[in-house]
Amino acid sequence: MHAAPTSTKTAFDGIRIAIGVGGSLALVVGVVILVWPGKTAMAVTALVAAYAIVAGVIYAAIGGLSRTKGGWARVGHVLLGLIFIVAGVIAFTSLGQTAVWLGAFLGVLVGILWIVEGIVALSTLSGTGSRVWSIVFAIFSIVAGAVLLFAPLWGAMVLWMLMGISLIVLGVVNIVRAITFGRMQR
Repeated sequence: MHAAPTSTKTAFDGIRIAIGVGGSLALVVGVVILVWPGKTAMAVTALVAAYAIVAGVIYAAIGGLSRTKGGWARVGHVLLGLIFIVAGVIAFTSLGQTAVWLGAFLGVLVGILWIVEGIVALSTLSGTGSRVWSIVFAIFSIVAGAVLLFAPLWGAMVLWMLMGISLIVLGVVNIVRAITFGRMQR
């Protein structure tokens, strides 16, 4: 009869630890982003470059070693693999410039997405019960998207800093959750 309370306590402890570790990691990463924004952007770029090289090797191996794919599929896989490998190597040779390029690319991408989201919100006005809020959302979304398109690096930097702040806040909240989790059940 004592097994249920012990297993429940063990489950609660596991959840508390997971929430606490996740919160601590979020807090640390958020602080690192705010203290060293350029270096953390370069670290993320290095991870993307490493992924590109590994993916490139895998694609090239699939193309080179496959006996079931047709000739064009094999050539395509090898070419895609080579493109990934070259992109990864180039990224590693100039992490700073690649980080800036990725920031600009993401700024433009988010800008386009926000503009499209605003247009979609306007196109669905007839089906919504809150026309005013949909219009306000659409206007803000389109304007914010346009700002990102005209200043993508600035926008990417602002988004990067907001991510750092958000990670700090969420990390602290999760640490508090971990400390207080399960108190009512005990």
